[in-house]
Amino acid sequence: MFSRSVEQRSSVSDQRPYASLLAKGEDRRQRILAVAQRLLTRNGWRNTTLGQIAREAGVTPAGLLHHFESKEQLLHAVLEARDAYDDAHRNTTRDDIIEQVGSVAERFERVPDLVGMFVVLLIENLDPDAPLHDRLLHRYRSALEIIAEGIRRGQRAGRYRTDLDPALKAVEIVAFLNGMETSWLLDPSIPVTEVFKEYTQSLALQLTGPGDGH
Repeated sequence: MFSRSVEQRSSVSDQRPYASLLAKGEDRRQRILAVAQRLLTRNGWRNTTLGQIAREAGVTPAGLLHHFESKEQLLHAVLEARDAYDDAHRNTTRDDIIEQVGSVAERFERVPDLVGMFVVLLIENLDPDAPLHDRLLHRYRSALEIIAEGIRRGQRAGRYRTDLDPALKAVEIVAFLNGMETSWLLDPSIPVTEVFKEYTQSLALQLTGPGDGH
């Protein structure tokens, strides 16, 4: 019994340094991502080097490459951080697409670096040969389908007009969201909350108002 207790204490003791190393490694990884988001927003991916990111994050180039093997892998990681944020803050209880659009305004205040970084990467990767083009195009099309399906649900439930084309309306809504992020990056003094409130009120009228011929 005594020997088993010693073994257990030894096992716990061995695990603690390992757990501590894992925690430090994750902290370092998150710090690198945060610095990358900030520098990408400021300089874009073409003018941001791994060396710059490593210096500002307080790690060696080798330390950065331990977590991210290449610049392209790091670019994908910062986009994954944006997706993870959206997933974590998506209110699944909000079935109404109007409420979901309105809630996006909170992102500008909570995570401005994620907003700015996404806009810059989107603009820099419009070329089909750009490293993130395919991923961003897939993300755009997925967003269209999610919004269009939300409108269809509202139509089936009798909340929204049935004479509207969900796919076309989804293009408009995503264009508004992307346009707001670009405009805000250019001029952060824009009253984002008020603009979103005005837009969602207008959107509600369009989706719920009387259809053509009524």
